[in-house]
Amino acid sequence: MKLPTLIAAINLHLDRDEVVVVQLVSTAESILDRRLDSLSPEERAELDLDLSPLDAVIEYLERAFPTQQMQVFVDDTGTQRSAPMFDEEGRPVHNQTAIARRSEMIEHLCAMPPIKPALDGIIEHYGPEKVAEVTGRSKRLITQSDGQQRLETRSPRTNQSETDQFMDGRKPILVFSDAGGTGRSYHASLDAACQKRRIHFLLEPGWRADRAIQGLGRTHRTHQAYTPLFRPVTTNCKGELRFTSTIARRLDSLGALTRGQRQTGGQNLFDPADNLESEYAKAALSTWFALLAHGKLKSATLIDFQRRSGLKIVSEDGILEEDLPPIQRWLNRILALPIGMQNAIFEEFLGLVEARVSAAREAGSLDVGVETMRVEQAEVVEDIVLRTDERTGATSHLLQLALKTRARPISLERVLERRDYADGCILLHNTKSGKAALAEPSRHFMTEQGELIRRVILHRPLRREYHHFDDLAESAWEEAPRGTFENLWQSEVAELAERLTTETVYLATGLLLPIWSSLPIDYLEVRRIVDEEGRSWLGRMVHELDVAKLLEKFDIATTVELSPDTIIKALGEGRTVPIKQPFEATFKCSRVAGEKRYEIVGAAAEQLPWLKSIGCFTEIIAFRTRVFIPSRSAISVIGALLRA
Repeated sequence: MKLPTLIAAINLHLDRDEVVVVQLVSTAESILDRRLDSLSPEERAELDLDLSPLDAVIEYLERAFPTQQMQVFVDDTGTQRSAPMFDEEGRPVHNQTAIARRSEMIEHLCAMPPIKPALDGIIEHYGPEKVAEVTGRSKRLITQSDGQQRLETRSPRTNQSETDQFMDGRKPILVFSDAGGTGRSYHASLDAACQKRRIHFLLEPGWRADRAIQGLGRTHRTHQAYTPLFRPVTTNCKGELRFTSTIARRLDSLGALTRGQRQTGGQNLFDPADNLESEYAKAALSTWFALLAHGKLKSATLIDFQRRSGLKIVSEDGILEEDLPPIQRWLNRILALPIGMQNAIFEEFLGLVEARVSAAREAGSLDVGVETMRVEQAEVVEDIVLRTDERTGATSHLLQLALKTRARPISLERVLERRDYADGCILLHNTKSGKAALAEPSRHFMTEQGELIRRVILHRPLRREYHHFDDLAESAWEEAPRGTFENLWQSEVAELAERLTTETVYLATGLLLPIWSSLPIDYLEVRRIVDEEGRSWLGRMVHELDVAKLLEKFDIATTVELSPDTIIKALGEGRTVPIKQPFEATFKCSRVAGEKRYEIVGAAAEQLPWLKSIGCFTEIIAFRTRVFIPSRSAISVIGALLRA
């Protein structure tokens, strides 16, 4: 992200009456010291310094740019090799063409406009009266209103003064580094004068994930009015995902090790697909290696990739190696490739990761930790004790909760801000339903055959939907003028704002470890339910379909009647619903000729006339009679079947 883009993002949040915290790894004080040491007394009187790291880049080019001539020779085995060339006196021979190219590159770099460091660029743009700097540096350059530079000396007490001004609301922006973040708190404390929401920008995460995580904890603490919004900042170089991935993995590990809420670690800062060292990423890398070996990738060829990266993918016989390079080594080697090649490789790799994560999410097996579910009102309808520990007396419970939830749709202003902020967004309306949506390009899928499938996210007032780009073109969604989109969105938001829904959920809570294996393994959702009165319940969700089986395991006699709405909702989630009355059968959602249908599996032949009489219909497919329930009358048909 360029500095003007970062400033535009900061302005967006300041306009929302929020305050901004920017986390840096280090400051440019060492560059300032070097610049000052090189000045004469006369030059110090008229400061005109550039603090961009240009000198370090030039020094690197002068020292590391290869200019020594190489000579080719044949060794004892007949293999051609190269070695540095020296003259008769032992002095290195340099290639004049390489020296000229180095000089041209240095000349070009020195002619480019200087790039301001983020810290000084933010202070220069907003002014020191709006930016609190807690970096620990002893001096800094301040650009005055007349354009002249002034050297300002800072004492050790300055950090505390700047922190106080930010926490009091006198300065809306705070920039801190590793040196300034130790032992301080910048959260929206209930004891602070400024309790506005903190927007935490993370710049330059670097290799030290522990430092980045420690900095994130400065704005998120207990006893706060609002939780912060974390925003990692990267450029369009995909290789930087290597660094944010390390932070994502460390946060996931932190959440897995804590006994409390999983969000204590990750706070949903990263999508599971952002962790490039997860099980999904490792499986995706194996597929990527196989596609590379079979020549099905567009980013690189096998020979070129092995030559550039130094990784051995296939044996001399052209077969994939048994011990393929681990993902950490692969990620590190990718960083040495040209930027264009990096981006192309990551595009394919992330497509494979996204496909696996989405499949796990749809199957309900994706571990997202604890999700907080906020409701208007929650009441305990029934409290069933499943188990009592003989030694400690601790109990395991199954709670039946009645939840009342009010819809919280996204406002028109926020969705239009999303459109202006993200690239490639399109305003849509549905010609059949009359609803509005914002289409935003999403990560592509990559199939096991190496084919990239374009996807988009449809932002709706209450949810987000993923669609294949080609399927969207054939649907009822069409591009809409801004006025039409605004009217449709506002009317749907107004309708949803008045809606109060009621649902019943089952939550296993209390001492869960002894009964964990008894809970259904195909439904792994851990929720914290919080109502408006501040009451909360933490536990593992139990689907209504699994309640009867769970109670049978603990020899608890009870009757759980499934409603037609519950069965249809379960079928929509891809679950199967077994029934025992009036006969043993199973409800499932099947796809026939590209169409989803509700099907009754296991119905005896003598039951067919009765099933047809209550509204079912049959089809002979592959010489087998199958029974289906019409979608339009599914509730009445299932209700009649359950009452029989």
